[in-house]
Amino acid sequence: MEHLTVEEAIQHLKEDNVRITPQRYAIMEYLANHKSHPTADEIYQEMAGRFSGMSVATVYNNLRLLVDKGLVIEMKYGDASSRFDFTNKPHYHAICKNCGRIEDFYYPGLEDVEMAAGQLTGYEITEHRLEVYGLCSDCQKLEGFVDESHSNS
Repeated sequence: MEHLTVEEAIQHLKEDNVRITPQRYAIMEYLANHKSHPTADEIYQEMAGRFSGMSVATVYNNLRLLVDKGLVIEMKYGDASSRFDFTNKPHYHAICKNCGRIEDFYYPGLEDVEMAAGQLTGYEITEHRLEVYGLCSDCQKLEGFVDESHSNS
């Protein structure tokens, strides 16, 4: 499955008889252009200047609709704010333990993980997520981190 575009998302919503409001379009466009997996509050802060009547509830309601329609993935982390990812392509996340930056990565065999888990546990697996944690390249430079496995000495 290819990466989702805003135009494809809009077409999908129109086919489901969902009205495309300027706010809804702007939220989708923001998510598509900002791969940082923003929180609803971050989206609201960006949108509030563009739409004088927009509330936090408007952002949350639109995000909930987009998640329900399968156009956005909600990433929940316990008590912390959810982050939102504009995609319908299954993938994993690498998360920096220092700055919180999140990077997508795609690895073959996503379906194999669910099949194996189901066979090993007897569960009917409906979804899964994988997150790996470490230091992003920027934080490695800031902390003087040197990966010995990649050095030439």
